Amino acid sequence: MARGRASGHDDQRDAILRHAARLFARRGYIGTSMNQVAEAAGLSKASLYHYYRDKYAMLVEIAEGHVTTLEALVGEVRAEGLSPADTVRRLIERIITEYADAQDAHRVLTEDVRFLEPDDKARVLGAERRVVAGFSQAIGVWQPQQAEAGLTKPLTMLLFGMINWLFTWHRPDGGLSHQQLAPIVADLFFAGVPGVGLAPAPAAAGLPLFNPTSTITAGDMQ
Repeated sequence: MARGRASGHDDQRDAILRHAARLFARRGYIGTSMNQVAEAAGLSKASLYHYYRDKYAMLVEIAEGHVTTLEALVGEVRAEGLSPADTVRRLIERIITEYADAQDAHRVLTEDVRFLEPDDKARVLGAERRVVAGFSQAIGVWQPQQAEAGLTKPLTMLLFGMINWLFTWHRPDGGLSHQQLAPIVADLFFAGVPGVGLAPAPAAAGLPLFNPTSTITAGDMQ
């Protein structure tokens, strides 16, 4: 019986988070109230407080839960023992499929992480960096010349940009599902990456490709 109660409690918490993520994604974290979350979840405000002390607790759990899932996904794919090319393709297809089922949580991660307290923000951004590093390393194994040229991180960020913009225009009811689009994105990335090169920078510019003192922020995943 205790296990049943615990399971029901966890299921309700998950349902609340889904409603909160949708509201945060559409109204913004600041623009969403506990009353609105309670109403969306079909609960009284008092009942909602039984599961979450405030909306900040929900924000932390949504952002950290989503990025932890992405990090685990990268680890799972890289542990499959695929060829370097198949590993990169599998990573692309898996992450698009994951995003398709978690678009609200991903928008919260990319847009509302700035509202996190320093310690919570550091954990989430650390996990984001590991996701980026996992992709970058896989690309480097697949295309060693790009690793030698220092281009695996820029290529990774370009890939994430393409994937994230997909969800600003794509509508699953428009003829192509996310599952159908995933290999198309992979094909586009594979057809272009081998021919990418870094043109010499103009002499007057004298600027590095990346600011060596900069750090990755949530915007890096947008």
